[in-house]
Amino acid sequence: MTDGTERQQLAYIGSFTSAGGRGITTAAVTAGTGALTALHHTEGAVANPSFLTLAPGGRVLYTVSETDPGAAAALSLPLPGAETGATAESGPRLLGGAVPVDGAAPTHVALAAGCLCTANYGSGDVSALPLRADGSLGGQVLLHPHTGRGPNEERQEGPHAHAVVPDPSGRWLLSTDLGTDSVWIYDLRGPEHGLRLHREVPLRPGTGPRHLAFHPRPAGEEQPPGGSRAYVINELDPTVTTCRWDAQNGTLEPLGETRLLPREHTGADNYPSALALSPDGRFAWAANRGVDSIAVLALTADGLPELLTTVPCGGHWPRDLAVHPSGRWLYAANERSGDVTWFDVAPTDGTPHRAGSLTAPAASCVLFA
Repeated sequence: MTDGTERQQLAYIGSFTSAGGRGITTAAVTAGTGALTALHHTEGAVANPSFLTLAPGGRVLYTVSETDPGAAAALSLPLPGAETGATAESGPRLLGGAVPVDGAAPTHVALAAGCLCTANYGSGDVSALPLRADGSLGGQVLLHPHTGRGPNEERQEGPHAHAVVPDPSGRWLLSTDLGTDSVWIYDLRGPEHGLRLHREVPLRPGTGPRHLAFHPRPAGEEQPPGGSRAYVINELDPTVTTCRWDAQNGTLEPLGETRLLPREHTGADNYPSALALSPDGRFAWAANRGVDSIAVLALTADGLPELLTTVPCGGHWPRDLAVHPSGRWLYAANERSGDVTWFDVAPTDGTPHRAGSLTAPAASCVLFA
């Protein structure tokens, strides 16, 4: 704990309760080392809270409930202080309980246009849930279905929305769909819960787009004339697709792909899962499930990412990666080995060096307050 003059930094770890996870774990982040110490677990408050996001100001935490039928939930995060007696050890508390998303197996969540949006993998659609004034969920849920399929008959028999990501301008919401091999772009100025389908952008058939991340730009810097960069990590092919993003017109143009494994790799199946970018935009890291490695990529303003090296993820089946806001540490949520491993990041070449781990059964994501 702190002495009361400095707020303790916290991290929140999602998990699969159906596989032994302890719900949402609140952990303290040690200044200077980035080490995690568990403080609280929500246990069975929400089933399978596999992905999390924070409201601006950090007072409300949102989670999916990756179940069928799926749900989402809001949890209050009282700030530690003498006035309320609340501490980090008190843990998140439900605001009104879990709310159905009217879709199956939501895997990702984001705040956009005054709503909580979820990507529903099982049913292949995006849900928009209205927010009440206190941050809780309520009102009519609107569903935005995807259509189509891909060439992989086992995994792409229909749409499988996997992520929802607002663009840096705040005008658009992008949803990667593993089943349709495409990115669906929504205009956040639509009349219904702020979502209106703008266009669908096809990517290479069979790649299975899973997650998307925008290249960071310094605060106040305008988008360059040629557009900014967005990176799509593909689950069914070990690649990252680099795209040009034009926020003025809501267009996404694929430019090329970068492999996430060395060319000589011909071994076991591999299913990339997560992509994290350094705050300064120099490096990116991609999680490889199967070979259990982290790919280190160098980013440039104009070219495609360059694979520099791969390092062990510190466990088994890295489902998520998270970068500390300082850029000094990288965290891997290793689902099947049940731990979160943290790494010191070399500032010169972005290479992660294992520094420690925290036991976290069925860990699925890491989020910093």
